[in-house]
Amino acid sequence: MKNAQFYMQHAIDLAELTIGQTRPNPSVGAVIVNNGVVVGTGSHLRAGQPHAEVHALRQAEGQTIGAEMYVTLEPCSHYGQTPPCAKAVAESGITKVYIATLDPNPKVAGNGVKWLKDEGIEVEVGLLEEQAKEINKAFFYFMKNKKPFVTLKTAVSLDGKMTANSGDSKWITSEAAREDVHTNRHMHEAILVGIETVLRDDPQLTTRLPHGGLNPIRFVLDTQLSIPLESNLLVNDEANTIVVCGNEASQEKEEVLQAIPHVSVWRLSENRIQLTRLLEKMKEANLMSVYVEGGSSIHSTFIQEGLFNQIHMYMAAKLIGGLDSKSFYNQLGFDQVKDAIQVKYSNVELVGPDLKITVVPLTEGED
Repeated sequence: MKNAQFYMQHAIDLAELTIGQTRPNPSVGAVIVNNGVVVGTGSHLRAGQPHAEVHALRQAEGQTIGAEMYVTLEPCSHYGQTPPCAKAVAESGITKVYIATLDPNPKVAGNGVKWLKDEGIEVEVGLLEEQAKEINKAFFYFMKNKKPFVTLKTAVSLDGKMTANSGDSKWITSEAAREDVHTNRHMHEAILVGIETVLRDDPQLTTRLPHGGLNPIRFVLDTQLSIPLESNLLVNDEANTIVVCGNEASQEKEEVLQAIPHVSVWRLSENRIQLTRLLEKMKEANLMSVYVEGGSSIHSTFIQEGLFNQIHMYMAAKLIGGLDSKSFYNQLGFDQVKDAIQVKYSNVELVGPDLKITVVPLTEGED
């Protein structure tokens, strides 16, 4: 016999299919059940398009009287690009709504539940709440902390090396791992590298998946605006590129870059790029998530300043060795092991032949 958890899991599965493509909106799934029969399902597909509840209601037209709805996020209660979902649900004849988690957006934040209850609809909140929050963890973090969710990505050998002695890094991990990286690019609104990565690898930083995907906005940290005009980031216009520089960078070079249609320059007020100020500007631009694919120095700075939410480490079963080869994090270093920066494992999985390890910072009180 199918129970409430079964139907909510179905709604979560629907939401997971759209992670990344609804930005800046959260991914949401909805399921309508009447007398034990699923009569409508829906997902929010794109910002500006109907929400999951509306798709499900349209599919269940004529079968909603006395039905139950299972939705992964609290129905919205305000007029934006679309009308309030709470209003549509209240007018449908649905008698009970299961909501996995409340919406942290201040425009909703319990108002959707209140609307439904005021209309006499029974509401239950919290079913599979943690799974629902995980789907939209960047959205929840941004709404709560008012800054982007930062993922650091690196590929290393079994002995922790991200380059050989010569600086060569292609390819440490497998094609399967690289495809997983492209999936994560699709899921983030911005991608960030340093100028050293641009000069060494000349990356495109686009999402190249077998069936397509959305490109993140490309950021390059370039204090002196030394990026070559023939760089892929400047020539390839598949995604917007933002070059971040210090206040002493060449005004003439900035004018040249600004003349490229898909390129913008963010000139910060200090000569040296401050990551906290950069993340503040990203927040002002409503960018909720950033995927950092920089080298050792970029990653080390994010780590030292405590400006990351998770690390994706792809580890290949290779031994590179070498005193001149670079590690993922080698800028600071500690004299005593007890002083090391402590993180905790969030997930470990095989991606092709490689190991993908996800770690997150310890929260206060953990050890």
